[in-house]
Amino acid sequence: MKKLIIALASISFVLTMNAQDETAPAAAAPAAEPAEETSPWTREGLFNLSLSQTALINWAAGGQNSYSGNALLKYSANYKKGLWKWKNDIALSYGGLAQGDIPWQKTDDRLEFNSKVSRDAKGPWSYAAFVNFRTQFMDGFKLPDDSNIISTWMAPGYLTFGIGMDYTPNEYFTANISPVAGKFTFVTNTALANAGAFGVDAAEFDEVTGEKTKDGAAYRFELGGNVSLQFKKEIAKNVELDTKLNLFSNYLEEPGNIDVNWDLMINMKVNEWLSASLICNLIYDHDIDIAVDSDNDGIPEAVGPRTQFKEVLGVGLNMKF
Repeated sequence: MKKLIIALASISFVLTMNAQDETAPAAAAPAAEPAEETSPWTREGLFNLSLSQTALINWAAGGQNSYSGNALLKYSANYKKGLWKWKNDIALSYGGLAQGDIPWQKTDDRLEFNSKVSRDAKGPWSYAAFVNFRTQFMDGFKLPDDSNIISTWMAPGYLTFGIGMDYTPNEYFTANISPVAGKFTFVTNTALANAGAFGVDAAEFDEVTGEKTKDGAAYRFELGGNVSLQFKKEIAKNVELDTKLNLFSNYLEEPGNIDVNWDLMINMKVNEWLSASLICNLIYDHDIDIAVDSDNDGIPEAVGPRTQFKEVLGVGLNMKF
């Protein structure tokens, strides 16, 4: 009887413990780590370098030794959070050519910075404010007189800014319409400012003595409207098209004369490191007078505003980051 009581007590104890385990609340699972917050910034860069060289020794067919090179660096940093967007990009390019006895002359020289802040309004529209800055790094000379400077750092330099609306119907096209915009043209080189280059007021001289009575202006301000169109898309496999058109009208003086600045870049990727690129730039500014010497006698036959066009075609190193 004593053994039976001990056995029943043992069974009862085991059943009681099992019941407690089954009815006890389960231990809380460890809390999941919070997901890492996605950065509102996106960054992208492009570096392109192309070189060419020709060497001739006793070459019966004739010709001249030459070498040339072009480099391009583009970088963008864009912010997007909620209704706000902030787009920034900078482009640096430089190129030159040396041929025979002619010293190195630049064929490309540009520094450009763009920044735009926008806030979503309705549908594809948003309120926007922008700023654009353009100039060049090195002195530019007019051949054959390589001591005659025709451009340099901040001569000219352009600063354009405005407020208006953005129209963005898709991810590869944007139109900015700024009915209120300002444009500064800077000419910080004294000789160019005195000559009235790039539309600034020229220096004034005494008609009798010829002495300078007033220095040329270092800058010029224009108030007007600005329209900017940008298209960037891969139009075929490994072929990217990036083009931008800027139009500016000066309300205060001859508003019908539209300043035009059009950039085009086609980047064709060969493989991870090699690519071919075509870069074009077209400019028309009614305030820039260009001399034309048709017979190359050193005496210009005409001086006035003209369409400027530049094209650079290169094959070389390409790197995206």
